[in-house]
Amino acid sequence: MTTGGPEPLTPAQAFDTLYAFCAPALVRQSYLLTGRRELAREAVERAFQLAWQRWPEVARDRDPGGWVRAAAHECALSPWHRFRRRHRSPEPPLADPADRALLEALLNLPPVYRRTLVLYDGVGLDLPETAAETEASTPAAANRLTHARETLAACLPELADPAELHRRLLVLGSTQRWRAIEAEPVRRTGERRNVFWTRAAIAFTVAIVGATTLTLWTAPTHFEAPIAPAQAVQGVPPAQAMGPLSREEQALQQQLRSAAAKGPQRLAPQPR
Repeated sequence: MTTGGPEPLTPAQAFDTLYAFCAPALVRQSYLLTGRRELAREAVERAFQLAWQRWPEVARDRDPGGWVRAAAHECALSPWHRFRRRHRSPEPPLADPADRALLEALLNLPPVYRRTLVLYDGVGLDLPETAAETEASTPAAANRLTHARETLAACLPELADPAELHRRLLVLGSTQRWRAIEAEPVRRTGERRNVFWTRAAIAFTVAIVGATTLTLWTAPTHFEAPIAPAQAVQGVPPAQAMGPLSREEQALQQQLRSAAAKGPQRLAPQPR
């Protein structure tokens, strides 16, 4: 007996569906956070690779898209990107002066303020959700949002209206033509990374076990008292130079020399 309902999706199909639905918007959001096209794309790819590596956990999450979004934003705002040579060169400027001014004002905000603003005014999350995703209390998220809005309004007075700010953020994120990224290569890369780290963990465990075994094998089985450091001996009289020989010593020396030259082979003491 067959049911008329749709067949359940395989894990790969569910991942591909989530990727197709969320990836374009996440790339636009990451661009607002970083101002760099390639970095935004890399951050989203890395976030989905992490999602595929932990797919059972992500699939059971009440908001899989929010899980991937948080990972993408964390990757995009990682401070380690400043040490990468490819991300030190300036990006080509935007054609529209208004977009250039908005992007410059965004990038001048502290990263956590920028992320709060993008989540609330760009993505459309409410304040508790924004606070939870940025790991802050609701009052702290509200203070960050207020400060970010005031800073942008000081540079661009027309953005004092939240509705206009939301519209301009959407327009800014849509100005770039993003290179299409397929889900299947992202899954393959995630699987390769998973295999690599699994093998690295096994190799590290084997190395630890081998080092522990070698230590136990070569460790001493009894206590050996340490050798005391050398110390100078006190009270020993200094060596003295020998003086001139006495007459008796000179006679004995002469006798020894003559006996060694003429025999006998072995000297014996002679009574006086």
